[in-house]
Amino acid sequence: MCYQRMEQKNGSSFTGFVLLAFSDRPQLELVLFVVLLIFYIFTLLGNTTIIALSHLDPHLHTPMYFFLSNLSFLDLCYTTSIIPQLLVNLSGADKCVSFGGCVVQLYISLGLGCTECVLLGVMAFDRYVAVCRPLHYTVIMPPRLCALMASASWFIGFANSLLQTVLIFLLPLCGRNKLDHFFCEIPALLKLACVDTTMNESELFFASVIILLIPVALIILSYGGIVRAISRIKSAAGQRKAFGTCGSHLTVVTLFYGTAIYAYLQPSNNYSQDQGKFIALFYTIVTPMINPLIYTLRNKDVKGAMRKVLWKDYDSR
Repeated sequence: MCYQRMEQKNGSSFTGFVLLAFSDRPQLELVLFVVLLIFYIFTLLGNTTIIALSHLDPHLHTPMYFFLSNLSFLDLCYTTSIIPQLLVNLSGADKCVSFGGCVVQLYISLGLGCTECVLLGVMAFDRYVAVCRPLHYTVIMPPRLCALMASASWFIGFANSLLQTVLIFLLPLCGRNKLDHFFCEIPALLKLACVDTTMNESELFFASVIILLIPVALIILSYGGIVRAISRIKSAAGQRKAFGTCGSHLTVVTLFYGTAIYAYLQPSNNYSQDQGKFIALFYTIVTPMINPLIYTLRNKDVKGAMRKVLWKDYDSR
């Protein structure tokens, strides 16, 4: 049982949460289970392929693919912190998660999500240098700096997650344990609090502005410079190649930031829990699944590396 009556001065306590998820739409649960299982399998296969290719092909040992392999590893961990539990939730009557499990899930999933926000901004800067300063690319982006930027992304993401996790679980819930979401996420947990959460919402908004909008501003500035540089290229083929290199990154950015901004930067009184759940599906499973597809289908280097690995494996037989 997620809920357990205990003789305490403040009434009752609980040992866990009930994740309502999509239980109000039982006819939808089986369809979602099948679709999400397929998406999750493709996410695992696609992102593992990107990581393997980036490691195996020497031609992909560049800053761009170093950051891309970081992004793929992030997406693998992010979806795995959420989707398996959702599949269990959708497949049976047990929709419980322990209090400790909820804390761990919030900390890990939020940390990975925040890290991805920062990393996508770093990747935009990397593309700016590659397109606008191609002759100095290896000097401006040496391996040590790339490792430092990636490490900083992880540190900032998980430091923010630690702060938000501590603050949200300091709020009294007064025995409320029915979480109207499919995983432990801050907007849904705030709804359970039995005290005024104005300060928490203001702090969350401020943190979200830093984690979401600063990288978005960096991305806009980077791509503004890229567009100006591309417009000076006289060759149409050169323009197409430059736009192709950056187009995949922009697609990922639009999908990821658009849905995350909707979830975290709108006023709580305008927040629809039903819409929030479906929006969350985009940044927890849809975006991580299409990242490898976008990068492999629109990138000649990755497709070439895949052909080399496959032919090498075929020839070895």
